[in-house]
Parts: sequence; C-alpha cells; structure tokens
Amino acid sequence: MYSVLHPEKLGNKSKFTNTTKRVRDVQCTLRLLREVWMRVGLEKLESYEGIVVKALLDSGATGLFMDTTFAREKGFKIEKLKNPLLVRNVDGTVNAGGAIMHQVECNMFFKGHIKRARMDVCNLGKTEVILGMLWLAAHNLEIDWEKGEVEMTHCLPICGKRKQEKKRKEVKKVERDECYQ
Repeated sequence: MYSVLHPEKLGNKSKFTNTTKRVRDVQCTLRLLREVWMRVGLEKLESYEGIVVKALLDSGATGLFMDTTFAREKGFKIEKLKNPLLVRNVDGTVNAGGAIMHQVECNMFFKGHIKRARMDVCNLGKTEVILGMLWLAAHNLEIDWEKGEVEMTHCLPICGKRKQEKKRKEVKKVERDECYQ
C-alpha cells in the first residue's frame, strides 16, 4: 500500500507556503503476513459430503493434521493408528497433548487440484487443519506473502491435477490420431 503524505501534514507548515515548491514524501508500507491460510474442500470418503475448511500452511509441521474436535463434529471416520506417533514441539520437547492415536482419510480439493489425504488427528485448538511440509513440497506452492494468496503453478508429478492433465493430453492425442486415420 502506497500513501502520499503532504508536507503540511508532516507538522511544519511554515516551510511550505508555496504550493509549487512542495516536496512530497512517499512512504511504502509493506504488510507481510506471519501466517498464510487457504480455504480447501474436504470430502468424506464414505458419504462424499464436502466441507470447506480454513487450513493453515505450516512449513514447520511435518505432515497433515486435523483437529480432534473438528473431525468428530463434522462426522469424519476416525481410524485408530496401529502405532501411536510421538509428537515433538519445535524445541524438541514432547508435546503436552500426547501421542497421535488416530487418523482421518479424505479427499482434499483446492482450485482444481485433488489429493487423497491422510491426516493425523490431534488437538489443534482453534485451527481445524494444518498442511505441513510434505504437502507443501509435493505441490511446490507459489505464495504471495503480502496478499496471502496461494497458487499451485509448480506441482510435481505426484499431484492429482498434473496426472489429470497428462491423461487429458493423452486422450486428445488419441482422438486427434483417430481423426487422421
């Protein structure tokens, strides 16, 4: 955001009596975000019911996480893990919430991209979903940190949309080849 500050608003009016000689001061204010959130669609595998959720992008998290209360309230099928996952904080200490004992499997949608996701279920407080480093790396996001906008323009081959686009190109090639036979 750019703002033009007039000299008379800077406090010393006496020096700027002639309007043709005014000097203007341009100040650039850059409002960087500390967090980036994105709205994603989650689809239950059993009922195909879709839910839109606000997900936090967190490069410090290793996986995908869903809040326990949110998962229960929205009716996701919660599966018990065979082996609990120990959770460590950034400083290496064991998380007070204890080990992760459950997971949820669902389809996740964002701007035409689809991904089958297994999310570890744990207490996230007011955050419903966290998308961690594995997901971020798989989709190689383009993030505008000033605007908080996310685009998926550099997806790796494991991305569902890239696979769909490849299939569409193959189908078009087959259709084109059939036209010329």
